[in-house]
Amino acid sequence: EPVAAIVEAELLSCPGVADAAVLGQPDEEAGEVPVAFVVRAPGAAVTEADIAGHLGGLLAHYKQPKRVHFIDAIPKSASGKILRRVLRAQLSA
Repeated sequence: EPVAAIVEAELLSCPGVADAAVLGQPDEEAGEVPVAFVVRAPGAAVTEADIAGHLGGLLAHYKQPKRVHFIDAIPKSASGKILRRVLRAQLSA
């Protein structure tokens, strides 16, 4: 998911964001839209609006996450790879 990697890199540059992952979610109009999972840095109170403002000047409109889910930790394998299927399961739950 090259778009996901680009969006993740920009999310990680956002103040208050400790970790992030991006998934494509099926969308009737667009085919697929990015959805972000974000772990706040300790003590940070970053909001979805803060993130949208940060990404607004950096990413094309279609790459900007349509929703931001704040979670405690990004699920990762022992090698550090993001477990996207775990996040996908959270989306459909």
